[in-house]
Amino acid sequence: MADEVEQPGEAPEQHGSAPHLPPPTIWPFGFAAGVALLLVGLVVSWLIVVIGAAIAIVFGFLWARDLTREVRRKPEPEPLPKPTHELVEAEPEEEEPRYSRSVFLSGTTLGIGAAIGAVVTVPVVGFAIAPAFVGQGYDNVDLGPLSNFPDGKWLVTTFRSDTESPSNVSLRTAYIRSNGFKDNVPSFTIISNHCAHLGCPVQPNGPTGRTRRIDTTTGPVELTRAQPSGFGCPCHGGQYDTEGNRTAGPPVRALDRYMFSIVKSRLVLGAPFSVAKVEGAGADAVIKAYNTSYDPGVHVDGWEQILYPYNP
Repeated sequence: MADEVEQPGEAPEQHGSAPHLPPPTIWPFGFAAGVALLLVGLVVSWLIVVIGAAIAIVFGFLWARDLTREVRRKPEPEPLPKPTHELVEAEPEEEEPRYSRSVFLSGTTLGIGAAIGAVVTVPVVGFAIAPAFVGQGYDNVDLGPLSNFPDGKWLVTTFRSDTESPSNVSLRTAYIRSNGFKDNVPSFTIISNHCAHLGCPVQPNGPTGRTRRIDTTTGPVELTRAQPSGFGCPCHGGQYDTEGNRTAGPPVRALDRYMFSIVKSRLVLGAPFSVAKVEGAGADAVIKAYNTSYDPGVHVDGWEQILYPYNP
């Protein structure tokens, strides 16, 4: 039987063609990386939040643009009908826009993924960053009359920072030295005993004397004489001088200090604050302080600060 010969002008019969699938892209991975970086930045640094948001927006736009390419493509012109003997004016038919199955599945997947991500992420982010914006108040502590603090003498002072909490939870210790008067104003050096490395209690490097207990308006206070040449941490070997400056070991900054006030000739302790370093000594000391109290081990200066939670 002779083979059929294709006549000129006749198009070969097409039995169908495979549907056009969108090529694989890196946009989803870039978008996911940007979202992940944004979430990490909420805990670490606002700079990382901005970078992550920018990456997520750019890759998200490119991803959406790639998915909607078929929808945005101009429709191909339909071939003109063959002329007939009778000219019949055809009524225009309005065609409803149609979307391919791949576009529908992509949009559905994005919507469901966004909903699941919000349900999982919002509580985690809330618990992670909320403590940074919740104020932690400190009660003023009455440490007794100024006569309890002789000039130039160190006293290991133990007190309760919160009268409503159990004593074993609210018990705090500070190292206090009266510096006399500076411009007719009493001057005190009040150093926290929390090591700036991991928060272990530092000890005075020197002998201590007897302990005396007094009662104040905010609870009992214990005063112990000491003659420190500095302060040391028994946990990891951190060392500080008598002004609280780090001299050796792993601490990231100087020891924290306490604000104080004089009320009716009584020493009243206020909130703690973190210190970078102290220049000078006693009443002539110049304290380079931060505006709040940072957790032990947190780098406040230098590039390392971007690796730690934001503290407003």
